[in-house]
Amino acid sequence: MSYEEYLLAGRNAVLEALRAGKPIDKIFILDGCQDGPIRTIVREAKKTDAVLNFVEKERLDQLTNEHHQGVVAMAAAYEYAQLDDLFRKAEEKNEDPFFILLDGIEDPHNLGAIIRTANLAGAHGVIIPKRRAVGLTSTVAKTSAGAINYTPVVKVTNLSKTMEELKERGLWFVCADMEGEVMYRQNLTGPIGLVIGNEGSGVSRLVKERCDYIASIPMNGDIDSLNASVAAGVLAYEIVRQRLLK
Repeated sequence: MSYEEYLLAGRNAVLEALRAGKPIDKIFILDGCQDGPIRTIVREAKKTDAVLNFVEKERLDQLTNEHHQGVVAMAAAYEYAQLDDLFRKAEEKNEDPFFILLDGIEDPHNLGAIIRTANLAGAHGVIIPKRRAVGLTSTVAKTSAGAINYTPVVKVTNLSKTMEELKERGLWFVCADMEGEVMYRQNLTGPIGLVIGNEGSGVSRLVKERCDYIASIPMNGDIDSLNASVAAGVLAYEIVRQRLLK
């Protein structure tokens, strides 16, 4: 279980991390800022071991290029979960496992948005590959709007081999691909893994070969592709819809 130092920028990201009990070493706050959200962050921080530093705007700008909203936290990176943690979460909710697997998502905004969607759709976790993909950066945390504190993320060495292991544990896999059958015509109930591919090249050949279903999203416009996080949301909620109708 690896930790690395990284920054959280923005009020929502910092406050959610504090409330979820994530380890934060230092918090840098714009000196003189006294509004409600900042006071709440200070109050929550004082319940922890975090060191509060009141600094000039230039110091915050040095720490991050992001829109920091007057607060930056220096935190240990989120601990990656294990596959068993995802199964345990499903068992605690008495639900069939529902995981979202990402095949080479490189844009931190996409990863953050997908984690947020995963949380809201009731997925039990997100699985990402170790290489050629973004990890849990501060941008991911901020874009997830706090969901990263509640939805476990597993990092695996080989996505294709992990899918084989998950198949042995009862999961079926559906991946998003324009060449597939329309998602509304497929049975997406039961233990399922939703696979979303790279922003440019889509799902890789080896991963696609491991999938039981290839699902397409109906496209009625003048362009033929969706942003990866939007595609994940559309398919995740088709899975939610089908589960509700069971």
